Amino acid sequence: MARTLIKLTPIALALFLAGCGTLGNAVRSFDDPKVTKPALKAETTLKEPQTGSIPVAVYNFRDMTGQRKASQTVASLSSAVTQGADAYLVKSLQEVGGGKWFKVLERGGLDNLIKERQLIRQMRELYQGDKAQPLPPMLFAGMILEGGIVGYDSNTMSGGSGARLLGIGASTEYRQDEVTVSLRAVSVATGEVLTVVNISKSVYSFQDKAGVLRFYDAGTRSLELETGSATNESMNKAIQLAIHAAVIELIREGERKGHWAYKTEEKKDELVQKNTTSQIESEKISPASKSDDGKDTEGEQSKAK
Repeated sequence: MARTLIKLTPIALALFLAGCGTLGNAVRSFDDPKVTKPALKAETTLKEPQTGSIPVAVYNFRDMTGQRKASQTVASLSSAVTQGADAYLVKSLQEVGGGKWFKVLERGGLDNLIKERQLIRQMRELYQGDKAQPLPPMLFAGMILEGGIVGYDSNTMSGGSGARLLGIGASTEYRQDEVTVSLRAVSVATGEVLTVVNISKSVYSFQDKAGVLRFYDAGTRSLELETGSATNESMNKAIQLAIHAAVIELIREGERKGHWAYKTEEKKDELVQKNTTSQIESEKISPASKSDDGKDTEGEQSKAK
């Protein structure tokens, strides 16, 4: 038995190193940058607005959790969630419903925008004098979108399973985190909070392991092989999807409350019925029939009498 294990040891080590090399190459392969667009199944059933795009302003969408990244060794100063979630919100507002629902106005960098407009106005007045053309007025928003990341719960659920027989076995483990975002629409005219939505998204992590432990040479020596991999769902991707879902739910909640309405579409049956009715009416008011030579048939009959 010991001789058999000794013979199999080089083969096992070769297979193990080959597997590690393949895994290492997969990890070290870098992908090209990709354009990320939030996409949810619920967006496919979203109708167009009845009154056109709604001008909205987003000042900030910040992290309100104060959570830090979990670390078992040292205290981490890195935040558990992104600090630039307002970029995801602006992107979702521009993409939702095919870009027909909201017209997003710049408010996060408002100071820079005003400075640039002042610079343009001063330069035009300096070189053009009284003939300087003024800049067009800035658009104002009828609604402000406020909110942020209000919750981050780590390790809300964890577990796993495994089996081992004669020193050979495999196991799998999982862990679940949860992030919550809140989004509300505020009317600029009255200051009324029109609608509020809260969306939670689960973030999963998985880990798979497999190993071999064998003793040989009367139990004085051992051979141990172990391999594994872990998959962690991106926290930024989860926050992006949660914000996109909050925008969709905000539209639906506002429609249910009557703050805006969906665009109504005429059915094909109604169009056919309208065309048929107009055709019948046109036939009723059409002039008297004429003969082939263009003369009035009724007039000829009266002369014959």
